[in-house]
Amino acid sequence: MLAKLIRLLTEPFRRSIRNKLIFTMIFLSVIPIIAVTALAAENNRKSMEAEVIGTNLSNMKWTGVYLGEQFSQLNNLVYSVLISPHLSDYLASTEGSLLINQFAAQKNIMDTLSNLFYSAGNHVIGVELFLKEPRKLFTISGNQYDLETSPAIPSPYKQLFEENKDFLIQSNNGDEGHFQLIRSINRFENREKLGGISLKIRWSMLDQTLDLIGRGKDHQVLIASEDGNVLYQRFGERPSDNIMVRIKEATADQGYFRMSKEYVFYNTIDPVGLKLITIIPTSFINKSAQSTMRFGLIVGAISIVLSILIAILLAWRTATPIVTLARSMQGLGIIKETELPQSNRVDEIGLLETKLYNMSYRIREHIKTEYSINLEKKTAELKALQAQINPHFLQNTLQMIGSMLFTKKPAESYEIIRSLSDMFRYVIRDPNDLASLKAEIDHLNNYMLIQKQRFYSKLTYHTEMDESMMLSPIPKLTLQPIVENAFFHGLENKSGHWELSVSVAREHDKVRIRIRDNGVGIREDKLADLQKRLHQHSGQVWTHGNRIGIQNVASRIQMHFGPDYGITIESELGAGTTVTVSIPIAGGDQHA
Repeated sequence: MLAKLIRLLTEPFRRSIRNKLIFTMIFLSVIPIIAVTALAAENNRKSMEAEVIGTNLSNMKWTGVYLGEQFSQLNNLVYSVLISPHLSDYLASTEGSLLINQFAAQKNIMDTLSNLFYSAGNHVIGVELFLKEPRKLFTISGNQYDLETSPAIPSPYKQLFEENKDFLIQSNNGDEGHFQLIRSINRFENREKLGGISLKIRWSMLDQTLDLIGRGKDHQVLIASEDGNVLYQRFGERPSDNIMVRIKEATADQGYFRMSKEYVFYNTIDPVGLKLITIIPTSFINKSAQSTMRFGLIVGAISIVLSILIAILLAWRTATPIVTLARSMQGLGIIKETELPQSNRVDEIGLLETKLYNMSYRIREHIKTEYSINLEKKTAELKALQAQINPHFLQNTLQMIGSMLFTKKPAESYEIIRSLSDMFRYVIRDPNDLASLKAEIDHLNNYMLIQKQRFYSKLTYHTEMDESMMLSPIPKLTLQPIVENAFFHGLENKSGHWELSVSVAREHDKVRIRIRDNGVGIREDKLADLQKRLHQHSGQVWTHGNRIGIQNVASRIQMHFGPDYGITIESELGAGTTVTVSIPIAGGDQHA
């Protein structure tokens, strides 16, 4: 099945050089354009990718700077407490001071934290201060103003002390809307951690800055801790664990990496060490390049169509002379005057056409010469036979005329003598080998007039003629030898009444002359052998004794008019024989 399909698809290209050339030209012109278009589209996508990457890296850098400034402002608020003299006084009061002095110092600390809380703005929702030794926890918020003694170190401060850090940022697991910025209180002399200050801040204070790198719902913008935990996410869905692991493992302060479906950009926020992360889907970069790629594809498609049209035009113009040359060779006639088109080309194809024209002309002239010689030879043989018309027929006719002079009226004898004279005149005086069908029918009628007189009592002869076909050419002595053979081989061996008919009719582009008799017919083996010899088209002139044989008649017709014309025979033993002669219509094509 597959092999048959392949043959069906390749058949037009195997049989036509024009189709091969068209296919080759299209292939050679279209493939480079497709390759260039695809390469240009890929280069465009890469350039858009590089542009998007560069833009996002720049945005991440400046966004990180802005966030760093915001965290620095928060640190400055904490520093304002650390450098406050009230904090120093309170720390000093805890070491053996009077109770009244400790109470005054606590009040000053509360006032300092209150001033910080109310001056920090709406984004700061709480302030805490914890001291280790007295285990005092100062808390200021919108609904709380409190000082308490903590039995244990609160969790965020405990982590700060255990990890020996100077600051810590924690996101409240119970409320993702805010985070804590915790900074330690250190003794100046030995950096001993005495406690810590904590600001409880809304994440929303960073939203305006994060909006600089957020481009829509498809983007993911988030802030993570140094160990890869997500603290705050501004846009999109929560990132996968693989992304956060790679962020944690990243050693550079800023950079990006590509996953299967997204680009991940990261930057370290100074001075807090948090990671600013932006995740952009790959489809976003492809969308950015689509309009340019679409334009490139349209240009590429137009170029491909133009290339195909130009390839077809060039291939057609190049192959047309070759196809014309091939068709000229295919249609080159041997006998027909086939005119090959003269070429005006000066290239190799034009040279081939000119040489073919000259060669065909010489071959045709040679064939015509040889054919003419052969035809003249055959005509000479025919005329030698014509000069000796069947002596038995002549003898019988003369005897019949002698008898008629004593038994018939002079007019009847004269009619027979005139018919015999016309037959001699037709055979001997006219030098041409071709005659009109009317002249040949008249000659046949003269012959049949004599035969009817001889076999008056037993012969019936009738004709059916298409008078419009009477000018059609026919070799002389075509019909009379066939009728003579009908008498000799068919009727003379039959007892009873004889019937012979001749009809002329046009069938398509030929004239059909049918000669029928009701004689004894031909045996099947002899009929097959005769039909085979009639179809050999060898041009040989056959004779049978001193008669012009039917094969001779068929050969002369084919020599004059070509193999499309000739004689066919149908016969049924005991029923009769029909001989059909085919000749061209007057004015039709003839071979010289």
